[in-house]
Amino acid sequence: MTMRTVHQCFVATAARTPDAEFLFTESVTAKAYGIEAGAIRWGEAASGVERLRQAYATAGYGHGHRVGLLLENRPAFLLHWLALNALGVSVVPINAEMRSAELVYLIGHSEITLAVTLPERAADLRAAAVQAGVAFQTMGPDDAVPAAATPAPRAQDAIGTDTECALLYTSGTTGRPKGCILANEYFLRAGEWYAALDGVCGIRPDTERVITPLPLNHMNAMAFSTMVVLTAGGCLVQLDRFHPKSWLASARESRATIVHYLGVMPAMLLGAPESAADRDHAIRWGFGAGVDRKNHAPFEARFGFPLVEAWAMTETGAGACIMANREPRQVGTSCFGRSQDYVEVRLVDEAGEQVAGDQPGELLVRSAGDDPRRYFFSGYLKDEAATRDAWEGGWFHTGDLVRRDADGNFFFVDRKKNVIRRSGENISAVEVESVLNQHPAVKASAVAATPDPVRGDEVLACVVLNEDAGAAERERIAAGIVEHALAQLAYYKAPGYVAFVDALPLTPSQKIQRGQLRELAHALPGQAHCIDTRSMKKRQP
Repeated sequence: MTMRTVHQCFVATAARTPDAEFLFTESVTAKAYGIEAGAIRWGEAASGVERLRQAYATAGYGHGHRVGLLLENRPAFLLHWLALNALGVSVVPINAEMRSAELVYLIGHSEITLAVTLPERAADLRAAAVQAGVAFQTMGPDDAVPAAATPAPRAQDAIGTDTECALLYTSGTTGRPKGCILANEYFLRAGEWYAALDGVCGIRPDTERVITPLPLNHMNAMAFSTMVVLTAGGCLVQLDRFHPKSWLASARESRATIVHYLGVMPAMLLGAPESAADRDHAIRWGFGAGVDRKNHAPFEARFGFPLVEAWAMTETGAGACIMANREPRQVGTSCFGRSQDYVEVRLVDEAGEQVAGDQPGELLVRSAGDDPRRYFFSGYLKDEAATRDAWEGGWFHTGDLVRRDADGNFFFVDRKKNVIRRSGENISAVEVESVLNQHPAVKASAVAATPDPVRGDEVLACVVLNEDAGAAERERIAAGIVEHALAQLAYYKAPGYVAFVDALPLTPSQKIQRGQLRELAHALPGQAHCIDTRSMKKRQP
């Protein structure tokens, strides 16, 4: 049977393995959510999804409607998503960290008329809908479904692979979040791609137990970890969030075999004291991105499983996912693999010309074959201009700077917008941060450009220290940090300012909020906690 919807994929696997475990809630997540720990089996989940499907259908929901889901990472999110998908209803995941202004924008932009929400957030959503001027209803995950306010917009159209499955909003690290329209084929392809991996990352049908702390309002959890389980069978272990102190215990309790990670997670796990229990687990490999180069090999040696780096975006999904799942993986180099035959790749300079040799260039991608947009996002909601710009020249412009070596290995350099241009030299913020984070006094760092009347930009580093320090001590530490950078980087890449801060501006998914960081970088010079270190930056003889 050819799968045309995510729901059909789920139903087929549930029919094949009704008594197997589908979702497993380990004890830490169960306590955080106030729900029962343990497993929901495929057959049980299928019955629950069918009851919800019938309830939504009776209430008048159908093809072309959108429904918001503010349910965190709870099992209810998945059950409601699958039920709605069966009817051609698109879901709009709502980050539980969002507050008033963000909710007003999302509700108004997406035009959802119903949200399934945690009861304690229902009033916030309704107030935001009033501000957005949207007729709006809320329901709890176990409530009766209220009648749809309008008929299904596409009730006469067949539900298929091109039907909108979800509207995912980008993190908005540099501006207003964009709504990425994602069709059924986007999700189905993610599951098929993942299930067919080879090399380090072979999938055993109906066997793997995938544990992830990543949020279901992001594509990794929704399109990769969830879809590989729907496609290949097995069990999904969806954590409420990442708890570094209990993560390994959760992996043992849930019998996890595959883990999903972000770069910050290995660093936090390495920060804990070593234990004989570090290798007491069933984990075969990890799927993720952004592990700090200095942590990659030490993590694998200590915990006994490979961290397999990959590259993808919400807009590309698995249509252009590149992954270092085959040896040699170039551990500790920011390598994310070699391109495969399903994706075409170009690296271009600012003029759009192919870069030479091992030089960094912007990564452009498209699907191989007749349709360059196959399996990618369907477009940005209400922003045709941004969609056209992203696909200028028939290639998707990722905004990521990447280099490719003579063997075809790709190495992540930085986001194009994060590049600092000082006296004509391009400086990668990520490269500088990687070096600064190795300094023993530094807990975390983030680097941005600050205006310089002579050089255009100067490098400013926001630094969170491992321990508090007084003003005199900070002067000494700032000098030590710059000396550390000068020993490993070209002089112009070292920080010209070191600003000591209590915390970095982060998105809910723990990525650096680059737009906010740039604003900070403009305001910090001249403040007492921002040390001017420009005099230390001298060209080496």
